[in-house]
Amino acid sequence: MTILVVIVILVVAAFLIAAPLTYTRARARRLGRGERPPSVPPATGGRRPPGRQGPGRQGGPGGPGGTGAPSAPPRPDLRRPPSRPPAPPRPVTAPPPPPVGAPPAPPAEAPEAPEAPPAPPGAAPPAEAPAVPTAAPPAPPAEAAPVEAPPAKPRFRDRLGKARALFSSFLSRTSIDDETWDDLEEALIRADVGVKLTTALLDDLRSRVRSEGITSAPELVEALKEGLKKSLAAADRGLHFEPGVVNVWLFVGVNGVGKTTTIGKIGRQQAAAGRKVVMAAADTFRAAAAEQLELWSERVGADLVRGAEGGDPGAVIFDAVQRAASRGADLVLGDTAGRLHTKVNLMEELKKVRRVAERPPGHLDEVLLVIDATTGQNGLAQARQFADAVGVTGVVLTKLDGTAKGGIAIAIQTELGIPIKLVGLGESADDLTEFDPDEFVDALLAA
Repeated sequence: MTILVVIVILVVAAFLIAAPLTYTRARARRLGRGERPPSVPPATGGRRPPGRQGPGRQGGPGGPGGTGAPSAPPRPDLRRPPSRPPAPPRPVTAPPPPPVGAPPAPPAEAPEAPEAPPAPPGAAPPAEAPAVPTAAPPAPPAEAAPVEAPPAKPRFRDRLGKARALFSSFLSRTSIDDETWDDLEEALIRADVGVKLTTALLDDLRSRVRSEGITSAPELVEALKEGLKKSLAAADRGLHFEPGVVNVWLFVGVNGVGKTTTIGKIGRQQAAAGRKVVMAAADTFRAAAAEQLELWSERVGADLVRGAEGGDPGAVIFDAVQRAASRGADLVLGDTAGRLHTKVNLMEELKKVRRVAERPPGHLDEVLLVIDATTGQNGLAQARQFADAVGVTGVVLTKLDGTAKGGIAIAIQTELGIPIKLVGLGESADDLTEFDPDEFVDALLAA
């Protein structure tokens, strides 16, 4: 029984609580739709308020006792339902990453622009906007072509280290005694100046020491330099060239001294001086001699005349002179086969080549003997034989930087009177330079 009473009480309490809430929600919905909510009559004990009786009733507009004035409309209830608390913001979650190995999603396509409506028939085409002239961008400044610096001339002092080392003991002396003279004599002989010339140099030097009162080793060195420069000074070291004719320079020498390479280097220098060069491959006996000279002619930009292998070298020189005359060339550089100076028949053939080179329109200006400086005193014997056979006008001393036998230059000019015109101080084309006796002696006896 008690339980039943409790249940009834709970039901009544729930009804009393839910009824106002239901009425409030219905009122809020009507206000949202713009409807006038019905007025709730106050609790007056069942009587209407004055002025609000219906028609035909007492106090009404048509009833007895009514005033006939219409009653004021009821004032709407402006009370709003209680506002709900704002909903919490939703968390922004990033899209899940694609699974490993899945193909990449295609890029989003931009929406297409709507097409313009077609122009009606007969309408004039739209006028194009006049092109606005744009100023051309300024042209970049033209870069100046790099100017190549002229190659540096090789220095004797830098290239004669091996020959200078022979005189180190003599140059380290501070006084003049018997050991000083012995050191000087040994150095001159080892440098391949020759015994005869060494004896003559020492005798002249001793006489100067007595006459001039030289007492110190440095003064003795200066006296030696002066004597060597004097013996090398009297010579014509220029390469003769006569404008207006076909000049011919012949190169002779034994095998392996560097005749073909010397021709290539001289041809490069002459072409750089503005002269038109023709190279004659008259060495018809050595294998690949013509091919080697052909390679140099391509580097220099010179014409090449070659003959059959084993052919007549005189015929090659003749053809080269004729081509130079027909093409207006200035210079013919003639290579010849290497031959031992002791072979009489080969030296006779060389005389024939010289006679061909002297025929008009050729003009033989130089017969240059190429000597390997490493041969030492053997080069002196070569110079003597070739000078007697073909009349050598000058010597080209190659490989001077790689030997201690540089004294051969002094012996050749002093004993034979043949000037040293060119020396090779390295392997490059610019290392073939004019022989300067003063610089040579200073480099040989530098402290």
